[in-house]
Amino acid sequence: NKTGPLMNPTNSTIPMSKFILLGFPSLGQVSRTLLCALLSSAYTGTLAGNLCILWAVLQDPHLQQLPMYILLGNFSWLEICYVTSTVPRMLSDLMSPGIPISFQACFVQFYFTFSLGATECFFLAAMAFDRYLAICHPLHYPVLMCPKLCWALVASCWLSGFLWFIVPVALISQLSFCGSNTLDHFVCDPAPLLAASCSPAPRTEQACYALSSLIIFTTVLFILASYGLVVRAVLRLPSGAKQHKAFSTCTSHLSVVGLFYGSVMVTYVHPAASGDSGKVVTLFYVVGTPLLNPLIYSLRNKEMKEALRRTLLRER
Repeated sequence: NKTGPLMNPTNSTIPMSKFILLGFPSLGQVSRTLLCALLSSAYTGTLAGNLCILWAVLQDPHLQQLPMYILLGNFSWLEICYVTSTVPRMLSDLMSPGIPISFQACFVQFYFTFSLGATECFFLAAMAFDRYLAICHPLHYPVLMCPKLCWALVASCWLSGFLWFIVPVALISQLSFCGSNTLDHFVCDPAPLLAASCSPAPRTEQACYALSSLIIFTTVLFILASYGLVVRAVLRLPSGAKQHKAFSTCTSHLSVVGLFYGSVMVTYVHPAASGDSGKVVTLFYVVGTPLLNPLIYSLRNKEMKEALRRTLLRER
């Protein structure tokens, strides 16, 4: 039973080198065109919104010294990379269905999509840690989260995220693939890849879902613990105005956490959704949350709105 890339169903010794992403095969031409227009608009909006935040941080010297905005600027760049790893290929498949994707390109997309998703988990945890230090230890915050240490935290988030899924990607890429070379998804996801394998690979499947569950649960529990301590500290503040200000700095981040983790858990921790329903959930966290994130952060953040206004006035 030879291992390797993709094996021809008629002759198991001849390797095949391409997959076909089915996407949404039940959609008619009109629905496909509408979905393509919707995804194009969402992709453009995501790029514009996150680029505005990134540009404001890069152009404002004051924001560049604040750990919260150093993290936010990196988070915006992460979201740009995240949608770019999936949406252009989705648009191509909607406009011209049936165009194959090479074995190498499929696994490159698999690696970058999941690595960027893991990096997002680490960044959300780092942003919760930043809020915890700012509110619970305000006197020590300038020392504990100075720009140098903040950039070290940023580098560790990127590095950890891109190391997390190397083993699952390597294990799945070594499986033998036979039968139909179609993947019932619009991205190269582990579930359809494992389903296309010639023989069951329970250890590989367990490793993939174990690592997914581990990073999701550890980061979300860390975030919840951080905000539990934040709430306890805020409730001890004597002034209602101070409580409102402290809570307002956290609500944006908690909104993003709820959107991202809610959809990811449905897909990778308890993957009961299948078929088009599972694809819709995946579509939401791949496209929907990156689109909403800049709106949440810019509309609810007075300092960010002022920085954007200053940047626009300076450009004019």
